[in-house]
Amino acid sequence: MQGFGPVGRDELSWHQPWERRVFALTLGVSRIGNIDDFRHSIERLDPVLYVTAGYFGRWLAATEVRCAERNVLTSTEVDERAGLGATVRPRAVPSVSLPAASPPGTQVRDVDRPRRFRVGDQVVVADVHPDGHTRLPQYVRGHRGHVRLTHPAFVFPDRNAHGWGEDPQYVYTVEFAAHQLWGSGDHLVLVDIFEPHLSHA
Repeated sequence: MQGFGPVGRDELSWHQPWERRVFALTLGVSRIGNIDDFRHSIERLDPVLYVTAGYFGRWLAATEVRCAERNVLTSTEVDERAGLGATVRPRAVPSVSLPAASPPGTQVRDVDRPRRFRVGDQVVVADVHPDGHTRLPQYVRGHRGHVRLTHPAFVFPDRNAHGWGEDPQYVYTVEFAAHQLWGSGDHLVLVDIFEPHLSHA
């Protein structure tokens, strides 16, 4: 997205003490869902809240949304505990489904099928705009690139976020020329993309 200024490059993990608490709280609440569900809950926040709350503010709002959707607590209970009056609540469009927690450990999975692509293959990225969660960046959709690296299969976030199963998929590092993506730039852009989002060029 444009218009948000330069990306900060400071070395601080925390800029305010409350951010540490939000980080710890989010890790605890992650037991009721999975990382893909968490990312999707951030994406579903009210757009005004999303662009004004800041990084950990979005984490906090998403955590409240996830707890409220699972009937762990209500927003009224949050206000009462915090000693707040009527406030603007974090709002989110409904999710497709609520997933269970992921098993502990890595997201890498073994699959019993060969990869569709090899290093050097020319590929085209799907030009899709799903209603639900996706890890496919919008700026590469519909563009051509070539495979630079192959990776093992990982849990497929596009399905895992909605409780539709892990559906592990191979991942590929795809190289693009910056000027093809944005019309300018003489550098290369490398993006990790799940196999279902790719086809042979």
